[in-house]
Amino acid sequence: MVLTAVVSARADKYTIKRDALPETAQTMLNVYFPKAKVGMIKVDRHLLKKTDYDVRLVNGTTIEFNNAGKWTSVDCKSREVPEGLVPRAIRNHVSKNYKGVKIVSIRKKSSGYELGLSDGVMLKYGLLGQFKGVKLED
Repeated sequence: MVLTAVVSARADKYTIKRDALPETAQTMLNVYFPKAKVGMIKVDRHLLKKTDYDVRLVNGTTIEFNNAGKWTSVDCKSREVPEGLVPRAIRNHVSKNYKGVKIVSIRKKSSGYELGLSDGVMLKYGLLGQFKGVKLED
């Protein structure tokens, strides 16, 4: 039984080609990262949860997609997250209150958004873009 669990755990992650991603994910990549080359796509099949996809671009950017192909997380490392991925209210708040910094990561959750700024600050926002505060390390 333990051997079966170990074998099935290894089968949970495997790589696929770009055209095997859900169409929504392919569209997002084409719109927001049109020139970026995909280095690796990893599929995670969870026991009780649905499948998700982890895409790593050659430039180091990582993007996570849910089962439906909608992005849940974008981490551009030191590059700026494409403007269209950040709700306007959040972009306006950051540009007004955090001058000179870039949004380098964004995570979409059921409760709202978490943003990483180029100066290391993590911010939390509600679903409608209302500022919730600075995220403290867990």
